[in-house]
Amino acid sequence: MSLEKKINESIKDSMKSKDTLRLESLRAIKAAILLEKTKTGSKDEVDEVIIIKLLQKMVKQRNESAKIFNEQKREELANIEISQAKIISEFLPDQLSEIELSVLIDSVIKELNAESMKDMGKVISLVNLKASGKAEGRIIAEMVKSKLMN
Repeated sequence: MSLEKKINESIKDSMKSKDTLRLESLRAIKAAILLEKTKTGSKDEVDEVIIIKLLQKMVKQRNESAKIFNEQKREELANIEISQAKIISEFLPDQLSEIELSVLIDSVIKELNAESMKDMGKVISLVNLKASGKAEGRIIAEMVKSKLMN
């Protein structure tokens, strides 16, 4: 079953169980997917990779909002954002562990014969492609940078 269909099924289940927070989060996902469809002008399903990037962006936004709310001593709003981020992240693929990501980065560095910081962009883009949503871009960049500096 495609990711988009899973989300639609979860929306139906949330409506039946009257879980308003989950329903609100899932509707936000669906709205983002519909916006992406209108951008491309396609009536077909959006590519899974694009949906995963959308989900990652939504989780990041909610985590940043929660951080801001916590700084402003608005815990009730921060808790809502954190809960929504958890619900959205349920549809993301399992994240690579630090060790798995390190092994992947090492193999890409060998594959590209990367030796210096000049090669950082090439390495990051290939790692992002191979990880396909299983690792956060910021973490990949930090690990690549530390490996190429040594």
